[in-house]
Parts: sequence; C-alpha cells; structure tokens
Amino acid sequence: MIELQHEIPAFYTNTSSGNEVTNTSIKGKNTVVYFYPKDNTPGCTTEGQDFRDAYSAFTDADTVIYGVSRDSLRTHENFRNKHTFPFELISDPDEVFCRLFDVIKLKKLYGKEYMGIERSTFLIDKNGVLVNEWRKVKVKGHVNEVLAAVQAL
Repeated sequence: MIELQHEIPAFYTNTSSGNEVTNTSIKGKNTVVYFYPKDNTPGCTTEGQDFRDAYSAFTDADTVIYGVSRDSLRTHENFRNKHTFPFELISDPDEVFCRLFDVIKLKKLYGKEYMGIERSTFLIDKNGVLVNEWRKVKVKGHVNEVLAAVQAL
C-alpha cells in the first residue's frame, strides 16, 4: 500500500485509450489520481467535469490527471467522450490499483452493505512520491483544493 511522503510502489495499468501507466512512467510530472465509484452517476460526473474545467490550470502546473473506477474500458471511453474529459480514465475491475491506494471500503446504501470505492484523490510529485491525499471526498470545491496543492509544489 501507499504511504504519504514515500515513493509509490510498483504498479502497471492501462487507460481507456490503451496507454500504459506505471510507477516509472508518471515520474517527471506531478500526477493527480482520483478514484470515484461509478461512471455516469451525478457526483462522479460532477467531479469529472470539475477536473475537466480546471484541466488547463493543472497542465500549466505540469500535472497529469487520471480518473479511476471499476467500470470497463468501454464504459470509461463512452463516459469520457460524453463529457469531453481531456484526461485519461483507468479501469480497475479487479481492484488491484484500488487496493494499492486502499480505497475499497465497506459502504452502506439503503441499509445494504457492500464493498465499493471510497471517493479519494492522491497527489504524486515529479519524483513519484505521494505528497498529499484526500479521502472521503466531498465533490463541491474539491478540485480547487487539489489544484491549490499542486500549485504549491
């Protein structure tokens, strides 16, 4: 698992457009990885749109963004195209990447318990070190908080 102020452990994953992402490929730029429960749901759509709307400010700060959920690559690509997200989405149906970041948590909905993604965001610096994390994220104002942290690096 990950730890603040430590280098991210080895990982390998693919994005919705087929690009490979690894712990070594992210070095050289700041990286924001945000985990969300499900494509095309209100909170997840709003969060993605907020990152989209602030995308140029993130790129000006030499930062790439990845959104992650357990949805399929096909669902991700449809979600990404529908909302014109300029950043990549990562599909993690087997929860390997999610478990590395410890975002699979027991959740409750209408009295029913299940394991799901806890909305979380992680900021990794240019050296591959985890420098900030936000867990149990509330969508409103969150992207601005992440952007401020990126700009402070």
